[in-house]
Amino acid sequence: MYREHTKKVTIGNVTIGGGSPVAIQSMTNTRTENVKETVSQILSLEHAGCEIIRCAVPTHEAAAALSEIKRQIHIPLVADIHFDYRLAIEAIEHGADKIRINPGNIGDASRVKAVVDKAKEYHVPIRVGVNSGSLEKALTEKYNGVTAEGLVESALDKVHMIERLGYEELVVSIKSSDVLMCVKAHEQIAKECPYPLHVGITEAGTLLAGNIKSSVGLGLILYQGIGDTIRVSLTGDPIEEIKSAKLILRTLGIRKGGIEVVSCPTCGRTKIDLIGLANQVEEMVSDIPLDIKVAVMGCVVNGPGEAKEADIGIAGGIGEGLLIKKGEIVKKVKEKELLETLRQELLHWNE
Repeated sequence: MYREHTKKVTIGNVTIGGGSPVAIQSMTNTRTENVKETVSQILSLEHAGCEIIRCAVPTHEAAAALSEIKRQIHIPLVADIHFDYRLAIEAIEHGADKIRINPGNIGDASRVKAVVDKAKEYHVPIRVGVNSGSLEKALTEKYNGVTAEGLVESALDKVHMIERLGYEELVVSIKSSDVLMCVKAHEQIAKECPYPLHVGITEAGTLLAGNIKSSVGLGLILYQGIGDTIRVSLTGDPIEEIKSAKLILRTLGIRKGGIEVVSCPTCGRTKIDLIGLANQVEEMVSDIPLDIKVAVMGCVVNGPGEAKEADIGIAGGIGEGLLIKKGEIVKKVKEKELLETLRQELLHWNE
């Protein structure tokens, strides 16, 4: 499933590429200068399953804050830099485990060299980022607009620029809000680029639209064995990005672990608040470290049969529901006790 021939790159205590597991990452939306808020958000993201975290570094104060932020967290810290090459240098000096730059917007060749030299000195990988919104005018003219071919050429130009400076600890990202363009670009660059790829659909949108676009795009890319680390970009709480990324990887069979919740879509036979119950179950199991499937069904008539592929499940009825294992009814349960009964079964699953 993975592109095992890609170069391995180590970011803090996480390795990506070369057949390593696809790593999940997100980005804080706090002011990086506010260490307390930023650390608090990162710790919450760690708990949710985030494995690499990126922070915006728009000021010298933000760069300086990285030292204390890093001291209080447990996952690799990436500094996101735009335009000011000095901030990239300062971020490295203050402990960033990786920096994200677009070499095309941080100045002339001497400034790019200064950043690369500092990264080389500290052994800090560089993520070369290109997206459709910042594609060079020469390439939009060459390809008559923003295209996958233009994105790939732009990214490879930046890669070659850094290679010529004698550095190859690189991660590459090419992003677009156009899902199919993004897929095509990744298919092309995977054939030409030996470095790990950071994959995501940029500016994907709000929780609903962003999840759909990201699931389609990342699904098409990852299923081909392309991609070494992912971010699901959502306009909302970064915790939702982690939840979505984990589910995408699990759905594709790329990652195991964690309880999978399946539930029926409701129909006229449903006599309980199935939507509310399913959401409660999903929230309840998020911290339980089991690799099983849990079914939440809304009908005691069809529930057992429909839940037969799940390890355990509950089916609701008026006043009374069922506890089910592998499609077989274990016992009847009072409706108000369904959630707690399921929780106790899961907590004692391996006993």
